[in-house]
Amino acid sequence: MKGGFSLMEPFFFVKRGKEMAVNYYSAEGLQKLKDELLELQTKGRKDMSKQIAEARDKGDLSENAEYDAAKEAQGLMELKIKKLEIAVGNGRVLDESSVDTSKVSIMTTVTIKNVKNGMEVTYQIVAEEEADLAAKKISVQSPIGKGLLGKKKGETALVKAPAGEIEFKVLDITI
Repeated sequence: MKGGFSLMEPFFFVKRGKEMAVNYYSAEGLQKLKDELLELQTKGRKDMSKQIAEARDKGDLSENAEYDAAKEAQGLMELKIKKLEIAVGNGRVLDESSVDTSKVSIMTTVTIKNVKNGMEVTYQIVAEEEADLAAKKISVQSPIGKGLLGKKKGETALVKAPAGEIEFKVLDITI
């Protein structure tokens, strides 16, 4: 410790900042997070302990790359567990009956049209952890999600995407 601060304090502040944010999920999405967390806390930790023990049994730890890799994997898994604990702790199920469909918001399904090429696509706006492009669920934090938030039917949104700016027209908003 130098000057009364430990190296863990910056992580603590970041963690605290994330703990204050409430995230809204569908009932299914929050349950998936809880299931994944439970799986990692039980089976994941048990399997990781076995891998570390097996690597430790292979000899000198100072020259054991398998042991180092297993310990690193354990650290990454514990970080994921911590992130899931925060997400689940701050997660709230959003009641679909309370969703305002007059404008694009989390949990709405929005049909948009690319003004330039005329292509239409329908997405559901969801929390970051629920995003699945193959299932047409995009994160509220994605460039398209951010650009569409608050837009009403008939309005256009200028989305800043990695490929450049894209203009979309909101055709429909449902639950």
